[in-house]
Amino acid sequence: RVTPQNTEIIILATRTQSVLGEKGRGIRELTSVVQKRFNFPEGTVELYAEKVASRGLCAIAQCESLRYKLIGGLAVRRACYGVLRFIMESGAKGCEVVVSGKLRGQRAKSMKFVDGLMIHSGEPTNDYVETAVRHVLLRQGVLGIKVKIMPPCDPNGKLGPKRPLPDHVSIMEPK
Repeated sequence: RVTPQNTEIIILATRTQSVLGEKGRGIRELTSVVQKRFNFPEGTVELYAEKVASRGLCAIAQCESLRYKLIGGLAVRRACYGVLRFIMESGAKGCEVVVSGKLRGQRAKSMKFVDGLMIHSGEPTNDYVETAVRHVLLRQGVLGIKVKIMPPCDPNGKLGPKRPLPDHVSIMEPK
């Protein structure tokens, strides 16, 4: 948010304590880094740390979660199905997890895990589908992780898009 006097930057995080640091030291350091990097005048930048409304519907959070599971040595299928189940239990309309790279053996493979409804084409994909891509370095090489989440419609706009899908038809009850 940009106001005439100062610029407010809101950082969405699953663990806000780690962003703030001890006695607000972390956020002060971040503020000074942003100020120097983007040439803002002294004292015109304000940083706020905010908790993610629903962790299960945030593609970035789930991608990172899967990344740490794989680093921890959990089997790929088990980790992906765990993340998939968590996303769907959080109330998502649909989700897709793709892991590609050297999963077993020398030959690279791609595994795709899909649940629920997912739109792939057209303008609505920009508004209704949240995507995150991360890379994880394992002993045998690099794995690529893609997570796509389609959140439910939320009139308040907190959990997902405000409007329903353009092709969604709602039938009124007869009088």
